[in-house]
Amino acid sequence: MNVSTNSSIARFAAVLLLSGTSIAVGQAGDPPAPIAKPAKRKAATPEVPTPSEKNGWRPLFNGRNLDGWIYKETGSELGVDPSSTVKVENGVIRMDYTGWESFNGRFGHLFHEVPFDRYRVRVVYRFLGEQVKGGPGWAYRNSGIMLHCQDPKSMRTDQDFPVSVEVQLLGGSGSGKRSTANLCTPGTNVEMKQEVVTRHCTNSRSETFHGDQWVTAEVEVLGNESITHFVNGVEVMKYQRPQLDPSDPDAQIQMRIRNGDVMLDRGWISLQGESHPVEFKSVEIKPLPADARGGAARPAAPAPRKAD
Repeated sequence: MNVSTNSSIARFAAVLLLSGTSIAVGQAGDPPAPIAKPAKRKAATPEVPTPSEKNGWRPLFNGRNLDGWIYKETGSELGVDPSSTVKVENGVIRMDYTGWESFNGRFGHLFHEVPFDRYRVRVVYRFLGEQVKGGPGWAYRNSGIMLHCQDPKSMRTDQDFPVSVEVQLLGGSGSGKRSTANLCTPGTNVEMKQEVVTRHCTNSRSETFHGDQWVTAEVEVLGNESITHFVNGVEVMKYQRPQLDPSDPDAQIQMRIRNGDVMLDRGWISLQGESHPVEFKSVEIKPLPADARGGAARPAAPAPRKAD
């Protein structure tokens, strides 16, 4: 093999190397070495869903910011947070009253932007710190998951609570019994044992959770059929046929919007701030199919006026 031949082979090899193709060069007189084929690229590995997603759960809170949520506080327009009360810190939603001098009846509700009808919602929460000055005594370690809420755009500026069915979240005071995942009914009624319940709050059968421990509240909502509360996986309460309270002024506005229909079968979800710091570590939802049943539908019982 002469010099010019060697030079040609070298140049050819350099071109192949730059193109990513391998070549083997033998001695003079050897049979030409086969050109190696480029290695096959591995197929991209599909993103593996989390265990929660595999079971049909998906997050409403992304752990980073409040995308998909909007805040309403008594005395302020929708979307205005005058004291920067709602924060996302260390992967949790925090209702923080650090900058408040006094509560002054400014109840807050953080709404998810999409209404739901048949679903399970799961919230991991805890209370911590001290209640802000001027907060009501009953609001000590008190928050809530508000279900079947009215459209937040329809709330009056000075309205304290959305018309909704509230899963009341309470923390213990350090001693004594104080159940959580209770039922409260701002502007609404429900049915238990085929009778309309008009009292504002009804206690669940849950245990008491003292201190700053995390608690998991889960609720199964089957439209207008039934709502069931769970605490740390244990059923603690069930009721049926959530409906507007015809005696409540804010509910009366909703009845006009709904052409007189009082039965609630869907609505927005909101998280409540009532003067005590509270954190929400996760908020997840699992939509349920239309054939998920919690009991046979039946005509609504007459709705008496709510007692004072």
